[in-house]
Amino acid sequence: MTRKNTMQSAGNKILLSGVLIGIGTMALIDEIIFHQLLQWHHFFDFNTMQFGIFSDGLLNAFALFAIVAGIFLFAHVTKLYSYSPLRWWAGIFTGLGAFQLFDGIVSHKVLGIHQIRYGVDILPYDIAWNVSAVLLLIIGIVMWLKTRTHTARKAGG
Repeated sequence: MTRKNTMQSAGNKILLSGVLIGIGTMALIDEIIFHQLLQWHHFFDFNTMQFGIFSDGLLNAFALFAIVAGIFLFAHVTKLYSYSPLRWWAGIFTGLGAFQLFDGIVSHKVLGIHQIRYGVDILPYDIAWNVSAVLLLIIGIVMWLKTRTHTARKAGG
């Protein structure tokens, strides 16, 4: 493997590490704030309360797994290679936004497994949820693009 391929692989792994940590972090933020503290919904709302709480536990387990996998990947990359902290943060913001947008569109609207909140006009909540997700994604993508242009300049391209 050439040095360029090795650095590209390390860059992809550090980005993936950030994405996994971002996904897990947003899943935990959603779970802790909206499921537990505010008690607006559960991961699956269309069954019994017991199943709703069980499904929240599954979401917690998924979030923990994503964060731990991201940390292990981060440790692997940073032990063997130099890395771009900006690329790692780009991954985190991309993961945060991707999870929130997936939740807002797929979970809330396409599958209808839960809404953000019940008993209120849902439109302002949907707009705030999805707009904040898009903003997080844009931040992550802009940061990632900056690392790509910086890498291209370093390589002379």
